[in-house]
Amino acid sequence: MTKPRTAMVLAAGLGVRMRPLTDSLPKPLVKVAGKALIDHVLDKLAAAGVKTAVVNVHYLADQIERHLAKRKRPKVAISDERGLLLETGGGVVKALPLLGAQPFFHINSDTLWIDGAEPNLSRLAQAFDAEKMDALLLLAPAKGSIGYAGSGDFSLHGDGRLVARVEGTQAPLVYAGAAILAPALFEKAPEGAFSLTALFARAAAKGRLHGLRIDGRWMHVGTPAAIPLAEAAIAAAG
Repeated sequence: MTKPRTAMVLAAGLGVRMRPLTDSLPKPLVKVAGKALIDHVLDKLAAAGVKTAVVNVHYLADQIERHLAKRKRPKVAISDERGLLLETGGGVVKALPLLGAQPFFHINSDTLWIDGAEPNLSRLAQAFDAEKMDALLLLAPAKGSIGYAGSGDFSLHGDGRLVARVEGTQAPLVYAGAAILAPALFEKAPEGAFSLTALFARAAAKGRLHGLRIDGRWMHVGTPAAIPLAEAAIAAAG
């Protein structure tokens, strides 16, 4: 497919696990290796050719808006959720008119990774097939990823289809917070606040939820303790 020219960046969360840093600072503005988390993301999107990034805001929204006003690339459009936090799914539904009719990048503002030989956003764009997929998720190893100690999210079929982890079991791969989503994923979506995982489950049941293993190293920066680990990995990668 042609590389997406729009992206949805999730930046509305409360950042509870990043306290006390987020008592007065929104998590997307927490710095890692001298750069705000959201700028790491937006720089990758700009390098991938994205022209417009839609950023949703809720917690300490004014700070994020002031920070993003300084950016030139990509162009930033704000999806305002000050009145009601819509969660990962409802936030995208609200922003769909700004995202256009074509598949778009979807990325958490706090996800970090070190690319391998080819940028992972380019790899996602090359692998996405709208005939077969409603969503293509970037996946990282549940074991060995920096700052992650969970049970994983998915197993991957040989044809790229994803199977969600069953409660009480372990899965080898974790969603790395970056994806390409088709607008078709949101057809007949719930109203109001809801989690995107509900739509992922629906797509998986149809065989239209696919995954791509990351080339490089993913860093889960979910707590203050994870920041120096991520910074050390970035420094080591040069």
